[in-house]
Amino acid sequence: MKEALRQAQLAYDAGEVPVGAIVVWGDKIISRGYNQVEQLNDCTAHAEMIALTAAFNQLGSKYLPDATLYVTVEPCLMCCGAMYWSKLGKIVYGAEDVKNGYRKTTGENWPFHQKAELKGGVLADDCARLMKDFFAARR
Repeated sequence: MKEALRQAQLAYDAGEVPVGAIVVWGDKIISRGYNQVEQLNDCTAHAEMIALTAAFNQLGSKYLPDATLYVTVEPCLMCCGAMYWSKLGKIVYGAEDVKNGYRKTTGENWPFHQKAELKGGVLADDCARLMKDFFAARR
């Protein structure tokens, strides 16, 4: 998660909402991503989407059943769909996102692949602090 936080800091420094993600296969980071919505003028350029696409390209595969995605903030429903279709094995996130997280839409319904594992709250305070600092600086 610390590497995902470093990616989130890159987003912060670029004026993007500070979300970072990495994909790990075994004990190796195979891809990284951070929000680039403003830079690319693309509402789908979320950290998770960028990290997943890079992982697919790195492995030459559209499925990631043995991979873990670490992301600093609870994924949105769009990103959950990408995680579902990629058959991602495990998702680890930091801070909850009450406004835009997947649970706002799904409630407690499971939006991930049925074999996926989920763990939330990892370094949640650090992840949330970066988001709070970002939005406080813009108000």
